[in-house]
Amino acid sequence: MEGRAAAPGAGTVLNALATGVGSAFAIDLETRATVELDPAADSVTGEIAELEDADTTLIERCVEVVVGEFGDGEGGHVRTESDVPLAAGLKSSSAAANATVLATLSALDRADAVARIDACRLGVRAAREAGVTVTGAFDDASASMLGGVTLTDNDADELLVREERDWDVLIWTPPERAYSADADADRCTQVAPMAELVAELAAEGRFGEAMTVNGLAFSAALGFPTDPAVEAMPLVEGVSLSGTGPSVVAVGELENLQALRDRWQDRPGETRLTTTRSDGARITTA
Repeated sequence: MEGRAAAPGAGTVLNALATGVGSAFAIDLETRATVELDPAADSVTGEIAELEDADTTLIERCVEVVVGEFGDGEGGHVRTESDVPLAAGLKSSSAAANATVLATLSALDRADAVARIDACRLGVRAAREAGVTVTGAFDDASASMLGGVTLTDNDADELLVREERDWDVLIWTPPERAYSADADADRCTQVAPMAELVAELAAEGRFGEAMTVNGLAFSAALGFPTDPAVEAMPLVEGVSLSGTGPSVVAVGELENLQALRDRWQDRPGETRLTTTRSDGARITTA
């Protein structure tokens, strides 16, 4: 009983910490999961490639939740490997959860019987139970699972909008890391009026403008510099702090992003050029 799946990371349009409404878009960086189920095993173990001491609670809980819904008490092992850096604001947890959920469904031969949005909700449930998210991250998880840009009500796990955008994407990730569960949620609620404006812009399909307003508001709330965003504004369609940081993501035309990359590369850390993804998570064979 073996299954494999992959899911993309994502960038932020609207951080859901302030109001419970969030928005994100899938990017072409992936996490891959392999799940082996064993009816004779009485527990689930996990492994994250090249990170021996990493916390595997989330991916183990994803397997347990899916087996609890569709299996017969199987235990087993889950292994993930990823192009999405951990704790960088690029939705590594959502990508890992989605890939693990789909791989487990595939191992149970139930992948075609469960709608992708419902599979996404299983991963969100596991993330809450594992304590790796404050909001439930349904916005991030839906973008990763479905592809495109999504706007969601995270309190109700409701998909409000899904659209597709063909953007090139530039990411700057500084050396430090920031864990979503450690974010100052109380401070983020102070920028709720700006978050409500961002939600209105996103609902109108003005995702680039929404990103930029979000980035300025949440960078200030969470104590991140706004200089990278200010440098980007004349060149891009939108730029934002991604998640609770520390990465900054910009979207627009490739030529302009390449010019911006020349500026961002003067900062400590790493830059990546990639694209948006419209296809979301998928079952794989290898």
